[in-house]
Amino acid sequence: MARGMNHVYLIGALARDPELRYTPSGTAVFEATIAGEDHLIGNDGRERKLPWYHRVSILGKPAEWQAERNLKGGDAVMVEGSLEYSQWEAPEGGKRSMVRVKALRMEQLGYTPELVQDAGGGVRMGSGMNEVILIGNVTRDPELRYTPAGDAVLGLGLAVNETWNDRQGQKQEKTHWIDVTLWRDLAESMKELRKGDPVLVRGRLVNEAWTDRDGNKRNSTKIEATRVEALSRGAGTGSPAATPAGPRTQTASSAARSQSGGYSQPSRAANTGTRSGGLDIDQGLDDFPPDEEDLPF
Repeated sequence: MARGMNHVYLIGALARDPELRYTPSGTAVFEATIAGEDHLIGNDGRERKLPWYHRVSILGKPAEWQAERNLKGGDAVMVEGSLEYSQWEAPEGGKRSMVRVKALRMEQLGYTPELVQDAGGGVRMGSGMNEVILIGNVTRDPELRYTPAGDAVLGLGLAVNETWNDRQGQKQEKTHWIDVTLWRDLAESMKELRKGDPVLVRGRLVNEAWTDRDGNKRNSTKIEATRVEALSRGAGTGSPAATPAGPRTQTASSAARSQSGGYSQPSRAANTGTRSGGLDIDQGLDDFPPDEEDLPF
């Protein structure tokens, strides 16, 4: 497997006052919702403002240190972190999983941003930064599909590896399972990818709200790719890497158009939700795993 890369960069406003809580076992968890807008130009030449809201968490002693800074809703912050995959047993039975942002660093910006009031009583930055860079392995052979409007779309499952040393100095490993969506020219250019192929993905973090077969509201976090690079097999493992194929880049205009495509992955039955532009800032934000002791920090 490729050596993983997992970076998230957000610049936005705190949608509301952040919170410090503790798990039943006593682990401190600092939680904040970072909100902003992506300004993209559509194929019609018009600018689209796409709101986003992303929950970030800091664990352990750093969480308590962060809480002492007394940040408030509306403050502009920069977040550097990574995507964290978690799975747990749901009280109603079955397994649940989620992807969230684990913040490694949060810094207040030195200016007061332009804020936009939203319908839920929170605020977001009128601009911002929303960027994710990953290196991982494709988990299944992707299938190129087309929306009713004729837009190509390709869904990738990505396995991103993480290694770290625990408090006893023992090497630990974990795999983060991330969903990635490619649109139009980018989707068609990467249709030959196969299970196990290592790739670099650059894109924006998006949320999707949907309804499952039982009528329960769910939401998921995934990446909408703006660039994908196919790497050689063995990349990141210490062996020489061949020169990868040329850039396969989705333009900002086609990324903006994808917001109106309304495409839902085939595996999502009865998916009736929208992307982050229509996500309430509180929707699904309390569905965290009950036990976070196994997460590295």
